[in-house]
Amino acid sequence: MNPISLASDSPEIDLLHEIGSRLAAADPLHEVLDQVVSLICALVKCNSCFIYVREGDELVLRGSKNPHPEILDRLKLRVGQGITGWVAEHRQPVAVARDASKDPRFKMFTELPEDSFEAFLSVPILFRGQVVGVINLQNRLPHSHSKREIKLITTIGFLVGAEIEAARLDGEVSQLSEQLETRKLVERAKGILQREMGMSEEDAYLTLQRQSRQRRRPMKEVAEAIVLSEEVKRSQKQT
Repeated sequence: MNPISLASDSPEIDLLHEIGSRLAAADPLHEVLDQVVSLICALVKCNSCFIYVREGDELVLRGSKNPHPEILDRLKLRVGQGITGWVAEHRQPVAVARDASKDPRFKMFTELPEDSFEAFLSVPILFRGQVVGVINLQNRLPHSHSKREIKLITTIGFLVGAEIEAARLDGEVSQLSEQLETRKLVERAKGILQREMGMSEEDAYLTLQRQSRQRRRPMKEVAEAIVLSEEVKRSQKQT
């Protein structure tokens, strides 16, 4: 993925061009979010940029300027919780120039050193009038966000909403497809165990679970091994 470059005399045109390019692509969610983070950081001065994606009644941290492998995809907020949740609930941006942690809506996460930063800008990501995520910018030192900055990030939130929602839905479809494939393999493996070892359906499933735990491998891999073994035996008999 090529890095974003906005070096020209018309940053507004660059903005539209880059967002349009992203909308034309079919990238996975995290690649989309990485591009949005890069775009924002190229346009607005900030020490930190987070993107939360709405999933049901929760906001999940899915994108970050700073590496947070231990909490990325795990840190969650309820809609309405903290400044981020307030923005998602009210669909309005919030800009705090200093002492962001003293805002009555603020929620502290000990895992995030950025929570000690002074300035905070949070804007909603919208798609068809619905909040699909929230963009947060933070600065270590006090910083008064200009109307232009707020409007610019809000506009990005409007423009990338469809792309983020599409990428999120694609991820859900892929996950469901993977779950369906796993279920089919487990059913085949259960059938083999029932037929070859005279097990009941329940015992066959419990055997797969036990093997998965003992070997510390996903049940799908255990089921695949059983199915493969059966197919090898069948081919040997045919020859």
